[in-house]
Amino acid sequence: MNILLTFDYELFFGDNPGTVEKCMLEPTEELLEIAARNNIRYTFFVDVGYIIAAKKYSELDDERARVEFQIRKMVEQGHDVQLHIHPHWQKATWSGSWKMNTTGAYKLSDFTQEESDEIVRAYKKEIDAITGKTSFVFRAGGWCIQPFSRLVNVFKELNITHDSTVVSGDFLETSEYSVDFREAPLKSHYRFEDDVCLEQENGFFTEVQITPLRYSPLFYWRLYILGRLFPSEHKMLGDGVFLSQGGRKKRTLLTYTTTHVSTDGYFASKLEAGLQKAINFEWDEMVSIGHPKSNTRYSLKKLEEFISKYRSIHNFTTFSEAYREGSKKD
Repeated sequence: MNILLTFDYELFFGDNPGTVEKCMLEPTEELLEIAARNNIRYTFFVDVGYIIAAKKYSELDDERARVEFQIRKMVEQGHDVQLHIHPHWQKATWSGSWKMNTTGAYKLSDFTQEESDEIVRAYKKEIDAITGKTSFVFRAGGWCIQPFSRLVNVFKELNITHDSTVVSGDFLETSEYSVDFREAPLKSHYRFEDDVCLEQENGFFTEVQITPLRYSPLFYWRLYILGRLFPSEHKMLGDGVFLSQGGRKKRTLLTYTTTHVSTDGYFASKLEAGLQKAINFEWDEMVSIGHPKSNTRYSLKKLEEFISKYRSIHNFTTFSEAYREGSKKD
């Protein structure tokens, strides 16, 4: 079984986006130390929009340089760096702190076709220049990849052949988010063409989905209660605020819901359950999603326990190792 631990490297996008130091640099260093101790590699999906936006403000030059240095450090240590796009950076402004203008700009489909294509081209060019590598895997910001038909041509132009956004069964519709994976195949990976939820045997693209898992309301009650009882263990290391997801919080407390296997916070307690699901379904891989900003003392401990327990049994790998041309048949 291949295990792909992936992390979206980014700030928050609510009213308080947090600091680069606490949301990106410091928590990522802790993740890198865990990987080094256990001789494994991650895949980082880097929100390079921050770097493009920060270049407009000379007072951010030192901070931006530290971020670029850390991204190169990831590569030097054998980690994989791939493309992650939050296009709201096109309208973000800096005045002592970031103002995130997400309304009408949170997903690529909020922009015209021409604008969307140029964003993808510019962001891919930027991340490839920083790493010295050629990215070929995409993850949409906020899971907002639909409608994929608007991305087909520019992805083919840039040879972006793989995606890891889909979480089969997940659904979220708010003023910013538009996510509907309820019809996606329940497979670890599959080919598709112009619809990420429609498998096509000879499709140009490969979806390597984030492993889905069903969560009970009790899980979320525990999550919220533990956070209040034991803040030193369960408080996020990042110092920002999430973008509102509408009524999703209430829904999770009342009904069973499907979402991703994750290393974030209390979700890290379900890593073994996600692995067992992948094994039971006889899938080729388990893919988890995490965010350095959402690490907690608890999640970092659970992550290292999980790695230590399974590193001699399963193959902790990256997208480049598992899916780059010549390494594996999709």
